[in-house]
Amino acid sequence: MIPTVLGLDGGGSQTRCRLVNAQGAVLGQGEAPASNYHAVGGEAAYHAILCAIAAATANQEVIIRAITLGLAGVGRPRDRQVVHDWVQLLQQDSRLPLAWNLHPQGVRICPDCEIALVGGLGREVGLATIAGTGAIAYGRSPQGAVARASGWGHLLGDEGSAYDIGRQGLKAVVRAADGRSPQTQLTAALCDHLGLDQIEDLVERVYQPGWRAKDVARLAPVVDRVACLGDGVANQILDEAAAELALASRAVYQQLFPDNTPVELVTLGGTWKSQGKLRQRFEAQLARHCPEIQVVQPRDDAVSGAILLARRAVGW
Repeated sequence: MIPTVLGLDGGGSQTRCRLVNAQGAVLGQGEAPASNYHAVGGEAAYHAILCAIAAATANQEVIIRAITLGLAGVGRPRDRQVVHDWVQLLQQDSRLPLAWNLHPQGVRICPDCEIALVGGLGREVGLATIAGTGAIAYGRSPQGAVARASGWGHLLGDEGSAYDIGRQGLKAVVRAADGRSPQTQLTAALCDHLGLDQIEDLVERVYQPGWRAKDVARLAPVVDRVACLGDGVANQILDEAAAELALASRAVYQQLFPDNTPVELVTLGGTWKSQGKLRQRFEAQLARHCPEIQVVQPRDDAVSGAILLARRAVGW
């Protein structure tokens, strides 16, 4: 049987798993639904992890020597203990007929932002600023210290996220309707996107049962598109989003690195795909206030980061 390691990336939208041998060759990959147990519940999260592993290891005669699980929602010790218990269950689950011979250091459970950093930079030291439905800045120093900023969820933080951009777009529209803010092309664009006849219908849509953070986040591309048309209000929203993401990044940098220490920062997440130059605005903010930070594109994905950590655990 072939010695292998597993790397798993579990977020709020999907779970991805990869099986790799000692030479780094990919033997299998699997996908499953979300596995943030705070959002979907423990049973659903465990089942998603099991299904992703099952798909990645299907028809394989392998021995699992290490597994790294980078999961959303496991920032606290009690969360990691929950997942550690799941790893014990996975080894005994009859739905997962695998041979397990885990290395003494072969189980690593960490937040998904950690494997995103490792995958994005190809190493454990540096910064990652993730902007998707939510947002977080995360970093690790050469001494192994870690720090984070933002990432408190849509009610308390996540500034610069798709949710935040969408929410600011909605606020701009209702403020414009009241005459409290300048008129904006966002009014027509958001009404058209949501299929509303008039702005007053927005209240019923936003406060209807089942309207969730992800629905607000889906409005970010509308704000982005209107910004590209030159709308001042939409462009101000993107400027503020970039400033907040830069502020979080600087806060992490200042906690982990001495002044003037050069460091790479990788940007990850769908919000960075902005056509309204969110990334360029962000880079300009950092260049103005913290020029030691070099912004780079991801070198690889989060699953690759999980694999890298798993392989290092067994000395591969």
